Amino acid sequence: MKRIPWGPIRSSLTDHFSFGDIKLIVGYADIDMSGLAHLEQKYQGGASKSQLLSEIDKQVGAMDTESVGIAASICCEEMLRKKPQLIAELERVLSRVGWKFSGTTLLPVEIFDVSELKDIPEHAHEDILKAARRLRDGDLSGSLSASCGALDSVTNSIYQEFDLGDPNKASFQERVKRSIKAIKAKDRLVSELQAIGWDDSDCKPLSANLDGSLNQAAFVMQKLRSNMGDVHGTKPVITALVFDSIKWSLLLLRIMVTRNGF
Repeated sequence: MKRIPWGPIRSSLTDHFSFGDIKLIVGYADIDMSGLAHLEQKYQGGASKSQLLSEIDKQVGAMDTESVGIAASICCEEMLRKKPQLIAELERVLSRVGWKFSGTTLLPVEIFDVSELKDIPEHAHEDILKAARRLRDGDLSGSLSASCGALDSVTNSIYQEFDLGDPNKASFQERVKRSIKAIKAKDRLVSELQAIGWDDSDCKPLSANLDGSLNQAAFVMQKLRSNMGDVHGTKPVITALVFDSIKWSLLLLRIMVTRNGF
């Protein structure tokens, strides 16, 4: 997972916060405040903001990628808590290097573009954001569990709406398959293709192959959840597969958006 860039956050701290505020903000993150204790702002001969931030830079530079990510995201959250109006400025400088905000949560676009939230059921928003945040922070098992949980919440609602029985008695793959069938996603796709001029000879093979692909994606996620999805982090996990699981979740969730309420 790529490292959250400290430079743009540092520049925003310099431009918008006082010496005392900077110390307060970084104090919430994993910064050794005893290493900054000798830096004080005085009427004469005191430390400058530049000197303070240089000492913080040294600590950030010694951190591993996961620790930098946690510290940087905490700093962003505290900056926005003190000055919510900075969201546009932080979004501008961080989007240049591939990071976006969802609320005050900073996420890499390569994992999940927050604009995709509008395309998936509301029931899934919290879990998908949780999955992206956990992947960002190195919690791979937790990320996998959350991406599967997003589909659990939506299929639960579909099972209830269409009276499909107890979803907890079905496998993950079966829940997804029955939910997609209940909302008639294949019929809707065929109708949409026909509306733009496709022939039946083209619609039906595409629909059948898409149905097979979605079923296979659900099976893969079911196996990953069984063999890698451990909230306690005791099972070995492959990063690329966890990354893919979020993408597969988004694909399946988009199929389940069919009407108001989702």
